Amino acid sequence: MAIPATSMGPSALGQSGPGSMAPWCSVTSGPTRYVLGMQELFRGHSKTREFPAHSAKVHSVAWSCDGRRLASGSFDKTASVFLLEKDRLVKENNYRGHGDSVDQLCWHPSNPDLFVTASGDKTIRIWDVRTTKCIATVNTKGENINICWSPDGQTIAVGNKDDVVTFIDAKTHRSKAEEQFKFEVNEISWNNDNNMFFLTNGNGCINILSYPELKPVQSINAHPSNCICIKFDPMGKYFATGSADALVSLWDVDELVCVRCFSRLDWPVRTLSFSHDGKMLASASEDHFIDIAEVETGDKLWEVQCESPTFTVAWHPKRPLLAFACDDKDGKYDSSREAGTVKLFGLPNDS
Repeated sequence: MAIPATSMGPSALGQSGPGSMAPWCSVTSGPTRYVLGMQELFRGHSKTREFPAHSAKVHSVAWSCDGRRLASGSFDKTASVFLLEKDRLVKENNYRGHGDSVDQLCWHPSNPDLFVTASGDKTIRIWDVRTTKCIATVNTKGENINICWSPDGQTIAVGNKDDVVTFIDAKTHRSKAEEQFKFEVNEISWNNDNNMFFLTNGNGCINILSYPELKPVQSINAHPSNCICIKFDPMGKYFATGSADALVSLWDVDELVCVRCFSRLDWPVRTLSFSHDGKMLASASEDHFIDIAEVETGDKLWEVQCESPTFTVAWHPKRPLLAFACDDKDGKYDSSREAGTVKLFGLPNDS
């Protein structure tokens, strides 16, 4: 089970940097300079704007590596791509072709023109925003729900509802390896060094495999219940997991120990995102707010108000802008109709 916050003494936590105060001391010393600075910024940039994207709920949002575009995937079987212009998102294109819900998508880690979508139609599709066309359709064995692109850009991993993870060569579009797991596989991710592959599972564990050998390295009992999501911080220092126990736990990448827990949410944590500098962590659930924490202390930095459960969050890769999507209903005419909007927090209040 997760290490309770109260039991994390100096030996478990370690120093936050050479000569700096240990993170557990910061609780009594008041907010850090970073927290105060970001709170000051958000006081003038706390506007959330929504943008029509789909005709049904949005499952996934993700930024291109250069931050110029935001992609969204929806239950309506399409993906949309927006251009970020100053303080708004402008819809560039809609990508059709899947025969079922687009459950997750991600961009190429270094090519800002390519993204890949995972669908329940038993395919993944790679799209190029320059031609707005699907450049590859790869057939898979099951209904796909999770997808990630390796940091070196060479491999795409996709997980399906039958707990099979398939590793696909991003150039030849052929399957390189396939692993059937005996547990419920939730989110999947490479580490930043591309030499380990992480899976969160239904038993509350984090399973770590060597890559490319795919040999078991370690299984960590991270949470007492279903471990739902995992994200690595861009600096390579930490990764975070979110669980059905409503806790977010922060882990040291090198030591594989839990350094801190965030416990401000009351519902299962569905989605996580680190800011570009690795200093903020956004987490969301069925709670009607998104928690933004300072990574080094766990202190609450801000909360973004929502009117419904949040499915997906993504920090911009260069700026303090948070894209997200909720289970909103279009209440004007029909309260059961899904709104299908994408939202952007961090805009100037006077914009």
